Amino acid sequence: MTGASPATCLVVDDSRTVRKAARRILEKLGFTVAEAGDGAEAMAACRAAMPQVILLDWNMPVMDGITFLRHARAEFGPDRPTIVLCTTEAAMDRIVEALGAGAQEYIMKPFDEELLRDKFQQAGLLQDRAA
Repeated sequence: MTGASPATCLVVDDSRTVRKAARRILEKLGFTVAEAGDGAEAMAACRAAMPQVILLDWNMPVMDGITFLRHARAEFGPDRPTIVLCTTEAAMDRIVEALGAGAQEYIMKPFDEELLRDKFQQAGLLQDRAA
């Protein structure tokens, strides 16, 4: 029995365009992708089916990314799921805040396939498929 299930990623962003672009890249990298438009939707999605990784926007209505991050770590623990914050917030204190709240990686928008692939590899989320 070798049927390893595909890796799952929840893309959380209030921009449908960003979610669509991320979905296209992540599916190309082999992920099964779900989407949420804010942190509250993301909490519900995690409770229903925990993804392996979350690509998380910071600035969203209802529940922003840093609030989601704190709630997720309090409810699900410090390591699961892997959370990659993806935002326009470039100030060092914001990056430190995100990592301190439990994000494993931090990437700046706009992102492209190469940047996502590199960050996901650094986080141990992608196996080398060149075998």
